[in-house]
Amino acid sequence: MNREVIVTCAVTGAGDTVGRHPAIPVTPEEIAGAALESAEAGAAIVHIHVRDPKTGKADRRPHLYREVLERIRARNEDVILNLSAGMGGDFVPDEREPWRGGSGTDMASVADRLTHVEELRPEICTLDCGSMNYAASAYVSTPEMLRAMAARIKAAGVKPEIEAFELGHVWMAKQLIEEGLIEPPALFQLCMGIPFGAECDPRAILTMRDLLPPGSIFAAFGIGRMQMPMVAQAVFLGGHVRVGLEDNLWLEKGVPASNGQLVERARQIVELMGARVIGPDQARDRLSLRPH
Repeated sequence: MNREVIVTCAVTGAGDTVGRHPAIPVTPEEIAGAALESAEAGAAIVHIHVRDPKTGKADRRPHLYREVLERIRARNEDVILNLSAGMGGDFVPDEREPWRGGSGTDMASVADRLTHVEELRPEICTLDCGSMNYAASAYVSTPEMLRAMAARIKAAGVKPEIEAFELGHVWMAKQLIEEGLIEPPALFQLCMGIPFGAECDPRAILTMRDLLPPGSIFAAFGIGRMQMPMVAQAVFLGGHVRVGLEDNLWLEKGVPASNGQLVERARQIVELMGARVIGPDQARDRLSLRPH
C-alpha cells in the first residue's frame, strides 16, 4: 500500500461533456480556475486539456494552452502542470471510403501533436502509448510515431506520463524505455474502464501493475461511478490517483461534481485508508522532476 499519495486532477478532458454537466470548464479562464480550485483542494498535479472557447469542442491550439498556464502561474507557482499530448490521433472512417477520415477525424503529425509541449515546456506531458479502439472511433499512434514523440518530449526536458489503456501499451512503453527514449523512473497512468481498453476490474489493474518495469511509478483512474473505487484500489496496490471532470461528472447519483469536490472526496478516501496526500514539492521529489 502507498502511504504517501499524489493526487492528479484532470479538470476538463476532450470528451463531449459540455451540456451534460452545468459547469464543464471550457474557456482558458474557466480551465485555469478549475485547476486552481483543484490545487487548493489538495491536487499536486493538474492535467490540462483545452477546448474551443466558442464551441466547447476539444482543441489543441498552443495559444489556448499558453493562456491557461499563464493564468494558473499568476496565482499558483507550485502546482505541477501536466499537459495533454493526446490530441491529433482520432480516426473515424468515412462510410463510403473507409480509408479516408470522416466526420470527427483529427489526425495530426508528431510535430503538431507536440507544438504546445515544446513551446511551453511543462514538467509533465502525456504520451498515449499505442493505438486502440474507442467506443465509436480509433486512436492512432503507431510505434514509429511514439518513438518520434518520446524523443521530442525527452529533448524538451519534459517527463512523459505514459498513458496505458491496455497491456499492449505497457509493452510498448517498456520498449521505449529499453531504447533509451524514456528515462527511468518511468511514470505510468493506468487508464481503466475506457471502452474498449482495460476493464475497470481489480484483476485488470493488478495484471497491468505487475507487468510494469521495475522501479516504475504509477497512478490509476476509473471512469464514471468507478472513479472513487479506483482511488482506493490504486492506493492499496501501491499507486497514486487521478480524479476530475475529465473522467467523471458526478459527486453522487444526480449531483454534479466540481473538480475541487472530487479532489476532496479522493483525499478523504486516502486519509481513511491511513495514508496521506502529499503536496507539489514532495511530488516533484518522488517523480524525479527537474526544477520548474
